Amino acid sequence: MALVALLLFSLFYFSSGIGTPSSIVGVNYGRQGNNIQSPYQTIRLLKNMNVTFVKLYDADSETLTLLSKTNIQVSVMVPNHEISNIALNQSLANLWVHENVLAYYPDTRIRFILVGNEVLSYNRSSDIRVWHNLVPAMQKIKKSLAAQNIRNIKIGTPLAMDMMESTFPPSAGKFRANIIGDVMAPLLHFLNSTKSYFFLDVYPYYAWSRNPTRVSLDYALFEGGNGTTYTDHTSGLNYTNLLDQMLDSVVFAMSNLGYDDIKLAISETGWPHSGDLEEPGANMYNAATYNRNLVKKLTAHRTGTPARPRAVIPTFIFSLYDENRKSGPGTERHWGLCHPTNGRAIYDLDITGSRSDYGRALIKPTNSGAYRGKAWCVVARGVNEVEVGSALESACSQVEGMCEALRPGRECYEPVSVTSHANYAFSSYWARLWNVTGGSCYFNGLAVETTTDPSHGSCKVPSVTL
Repeated sequence: MALVALLLFSLFYFSSGIGTPSSIVGVNYGRQGNNIQSPYQTIRLLKNMNVTFVKLYDADSETLTLLSKTNIQVSVMVPNHEISNIALNQSLANLWVHENVLAYYPDTRIRFILVGNEVLSYNRSSDIRVWHNLVPAMQKIKKSLAAQNIRNIKIGTPLAMDMMESTFPPSAGKFRANIIGDVMAPLLHFLNSTKSYFFLDVYPYYAWSRNPTRVSLDYALFEGGNGTTYTDHTSGLNYTNLLDQMLDSVVFAMSNLGYDDIKLAISETGWPHSGDLEEPGANMYNAATYNRNLVKKLTAHRTGTPARPRAVIPTFIFSLYDENRKSGPGTERHWGLCHPTNGRAIYDLDITGSRSDYGRALIKPTNSGAYRGKAWCVVARGVNEVEVGSALESACSQVEGMCEALRPGRECYEPVSVTSHANYAFSSYWARLWNVTGGSCYFNGLAVETTTDPSHGSCKVPSVTL
């Protein structure tokens, strides 16, 4: 009986194209940056990292061509804005498959087609049409593949945890009421009938950072024990980490709709290694701890969750590079495993799980809470001075009289430099915006937060109190 079970286990991996248990961890390759290495350099980096799975946010021709005849298995994506047209027209679905799959397959080992990205997170009324077109688009892509007798490419769609109405306790997991009938029910039916995966973008960092006093940091970082466990008294299941707890809430939500066997895949997870001063826990130590423990869990034949202890969960870490063109808080631009300019590791991580002895020890922060005190918004190092000058003019023009101190003869006129004047303008604008909307210090990637006061002489640069 044990031999039969082992045989079935092996057949699952090789027939599904998922590979061996130690190869289920991949990375997301996003390109929202102006300093990211070329696709050629990136593919070489992936090989050096022994990455066997990579997820793209498009179907970039150069990247897919360079991935040809490598051992790297690939996930490509249908952009959100193309979903509705594909859903309504089989010919467009055929064309998309021809141009973005057949042109490279099978030399390029495309294993997943993800239709859209976090489609159900779009809450604007104009996007609800896309919700209803999601599954029809997936069905038409599937039909296109079937017409070419391609059966080993799975089709899914990555969904964020905001699709959930309830996640705690996990046994009470429930999808949002406005998507259950029209969207989630047909999606689950499609995934079940095609034996595909339910793809999740799941971030314990966000769940912890929104309320760090109620959720243990050790629990979020897979450092369970010492009182950092949780028991779901309804199911009787014990949890030692926040990721499992979040995943099982989706497992129970699917089960409540009659689907007990749909496999899970994690399309995005990770931890930011830096961020704005008011964002707690975003540091290199925590990022390395989370991702190292994640890989250890996934590659040590303990890949399941308490509700599914023997499940194999393919997982893509977010992200390969920092992406400096992403908007929003600072953490948005600091999830990378590697520096975008040269591909060097930001911290040591063996994505294969074959080693756990990391050389250089990282210093554990004495306080993972958010910074409390004064902060300023200043010009980031290494940015283009011409772009800084344009941003300086734009900031000063937004609020009448805000930059009077920069005029000749006034207290902040000297030193006469773009950087010095921009430090004043950026901080002034941020201080006014912060008091009204709590906005971030970003300026299209030209600015960063600092606790070092840029004031000088009689020039007092406005600050924000975090």
